[in-house]
Amino acid sequence: MNTPAKPEVFSVTAITRRIRFLLEEEIGSVWIEGEVSNFTQAGSGHIYFSLKDENAQIKAAFFRGSQTGLKIQPANGMQVRVQGEVTLYEKTGNCQIIVRRMEAAGAGALQEAFEKLKAKLEAEGLFSPERKRPLPVLPRHIGIVTSPTGAAIRDMLNVLGRRFPNLHIVIAPVRVQGEGAAAEIAAAIGDLNKLETMDVIIAGRGGGSIEDLWAFNEEVVARAIAASGVPVISAVGHETDFTIADFVADLRAPTPSAAAELVIDAKENFENLLVQRQRQLARSLETLFLKLKQRLVRAEHSYVFREPRSLVKNYALRVEHLDQSLRQRLLRAAQIRHQQTDALNMRLSHLAQSVFQSNRQRVRQMDAQLRALNPHAVLDRGYSVTRGADGKVIRDFRQVKPGAALATQLARGRVDSTVTGAQP
Repeated sequence: MNTPAKPEVFSVTAITRRIRFLLEEEIGSVWIEGEVSNFTQAGSGHIYFSLKDENAQIKAAFFRGSQTGLKIQPANGMQVRVQGEVTLYEKTGNCQIIVRRMEAAGAGALQEAFEKLKAKLEAEGLFSPERKRPLPVLPRHIGIVTSPTGAAIRDMLNVLGRRFPNLHIVIAPVRVQGEGAAAEIAAAIGDLNKLETMDVIIAGRGGGSIEDLWAFNEEVVARAIAASGVPVISAVGHETDFTIADFVADLRAPTPSAAAELVIDAKENFENLLVQRQRQLARSLETLFLKLKQRLVRAEHSYVFREPRSLVKNYALRVEHLDQSLRQRLLRAAQIRHQQTDALNMRLSHLAQSVFQSNRQRVRQMDAQLRALNPHAVLDRGYSVTRGADGKVIRDFRQVKPGAALATQLARGRVDSTVTGAQP
């Protein structure tokens, strides 16, 4: 009689590890979409929540180190998509996903973020037409910010090569989608601005979903374009695709190929334009030549050149007439001046005679007055002047005493005397 085989018995730890191994090996890294519930954020920064739909749910752990570049703020009820590894938490035996990336589910949330940033930058004036700069007519140095391996760079180089083969093109290779792409694009625009010879910059990529183009909707890229000292062309996606970069850039191109066509015209067009300008210049010179020739012909048939001697004779007669007229005017002016001088001299003579007579009369009067006041004239009329021994004129009897010596001045001579008496 056969003995039944003994069944294999697993410990809890062994079976949970086997289940974890199977989950990680068979499922691995996946994208899961669902609604956030039971959301909590630990003090360490780790995020824990559940993803659910109408029939099931799975726990999720979003560690702090993986949250770099997170563009949304998760909350209960939010519809999200997460990418990570499905595993088993052995201590509780719960199945969970270790989240590496998280984004809003569907284009609705991205469109909402797009409109929000657009309104913010527009309010700051970054979309204003006044700050848009014209592109150079014939740029010699062109910078391109795009993926070095995408179809966009090949299309742009083909167009530029056909239109003008001898251009200097600087390619700034960047990632154009995914985490960190926006920062690379912004840095590349800044680096190209450091090249002093740069004339224009094209920043763009080929078409894709809104998620693929999202790097050109990032604020850091918009700020870099606005701060650029070199004109920037935005060439993102297809003609129907619009990004924030399109609104901030100096010019929006519907596609990367169109950007290459807009940045520089075909060499043949420039050559045709030069030929056209050359013809216009030749016509202008011919018109000017004909005008000058007509002026020369008119001058040649004018009276001046036909009868130069007669013209000189006429001018000589005019000069002679003017000379005679000038001489007559000078002579007449001299006569008038002479007459005026004679009249002035006569007036001066009369005035001097009158002044002389008046002054002579005044001198005579003053002389008579002086003569009348002369002391000798008074003495001639019988008066005398008596002086004391000290030479002072005696005017009062009290000035002398008996026996005093006096000297009396007469009109002719002097009399000395001695006082014998004085009375009033």
